[in-house]
Amino acid sequence: MKTVDRRALFTSGAAAALLAATGVSAAGTGPQPGGRLRAALSGASRTDTWGAPHSGLFMQAAAQGAVFDTLTEIAAEGTLRGELATRWTGSADAREWIFDLREDAVFHNGIPFGAVDVVASLHRHCGNGLLQDVTEIQATGHASVRVVLAYSNADFPFLLSDPRLVIYPAHETEAAIKAGVGTGLYKVKQFLPGRQFLGVRVETHYKDGKSGWFETVEFTSVPDARVRAQALEGGYVDVADQIDPSGLTGIGGAVKIVQKFAVRVEASLGMSDVSGTRWPLDNYRMAERWWLT
Repeated sequence: MKTVDRRALFTSGAAAALLAATGVSAAGTGPQPGGRLRAALSGASRTDTWGAPHSGLFMQAAAQGAVFDTLTEIAAEGTLRGELATRWTGSADAREWIFDLREDAVFHNGIPFGAVDVVASLHRHCGNGLLQDVTEIQATGHASVRVVLAYSNADFPFLLSDPRLVIYPAHETEAAIKAGVGTGLYKVKQFLPGRQFLGVRVETHYKDGKSGWFETVEFTSVPDARVRAQALEGGYVDVADQIDPSGLTGIGGAVKIVQKFAVRVEASLGMSDVSGTRWPLDNYRMAERWWLT
């Protein structure tokens, strides 16, 4: 196998659209650990579960942005990097891919992450139609997986950063998935479908010192945009999505608009000055990448 030049991937059409973020702190300081992130979000449903693809923002931010990890991710500055995968190589025709996996990742129930989890998860994603044109998935070692595609695709590592393609545990699969057992920075303390998610920072994580600055994250389902605006204005939450900032009269210029989120700047919430416009960036990973200053 020949290694595909990763720089070439950054110039592909799929990648070029993602290179939009600066990674500069809005508050002018670096990340500070501690505190709680409170968000009023839309898109929750009483039928939400951890093991199903999610279209609503509430579960996307909770599942893909806090509890679970993917093989690759788009960094805040817009570049592709490994998450549960440490490196990858592709054949000359970009049909066969080998992914080397982290050996320091652990599921929230204490069981180490490995290739068997990736194989089971990718098969699951193929079965529900999220991952297409894959003809073979094979563990080639405890920390290595081989994936064969039906057609050449030099963007395949980028596709695996899709927040729906999270890695689930293969052991006691359905029970563990139902309980929200992942390898993410936050483990589930409380989950009320369609109502609330409360996550607690794991004590030791492979991203320590790089991400996951909040001690706890609390997402509350608020379907009405006006009520989300009122919760933001009243200081009951730090973040609200999809609101009309012109209706906020009590805090005026203290609201920063980040894509479809409104953030109380006076609450000293640090983040990238510019977030990307596609799903892999900070819009779903706020629990992981934002911080209090």
